[in-house]
Amino acid sequence: MEWVIVVVRVPSEPSRHRVAVWRELRRAGAIPLAAGTWALPGTPLTAESVDRVRELIARAPDGEVLVLDGRGRDDSSEGRLRQQYTAAREAEWVEFLSDSAKFASEIEREIAKKKFTLAELEEEEQSLDRLRRWHRELSLRDTFGAPSAARGAVALKESTEHLESFAERVYRALGQ
Repeated sequence: MEWVIVVVRVPSEPSRHRVAVWRELRRAGAIPLAAGTWALPGTPLTAESVDRVRELIARAPDGEVLVLDGRGRDDSSEGRLRQQYTAAREAEWVEFLSDSAKFASEIEREIAKKKFTLAELEEEEQSLDRLRRWHRELSLRDTFGAPSAARGAVALKESTEHLESFAERVYRALGQ
């Protein structure tokens, strides 16, 4: 597996530049190797993310970026990079599963309250759209298949079913 190593140096002030770079690297799924040094699997998605990091660093006064291609020197090193990357994706999947459960609980609370309004339905649709985007982005980053990825797909399907059931109740309550 080819890896992309990104070494960044961004002055601490103004912090907005450093934070923007950090956010972009995290959004891309980069794993920190050391201060200012990040690793990503060499994929087309990574290339796009690195281009965005370069743009952000170009805006920062005295910002610098060094982008290197690399490989694990031996099976142990390669395995460790994969393990770290997959562990980071697993943590994201676990968070996704938690938010999916919160979404289901929120719909159950609204049903219990009989809050069958179009405004509430729209709010829940926006929450589901956020889950769908998150799932899509996480699936793209999950290069090696984290253990909870399959449960994430099931959770998204269940969330969609919860919303469909809630929508039916809203339309029934409104006589439509």
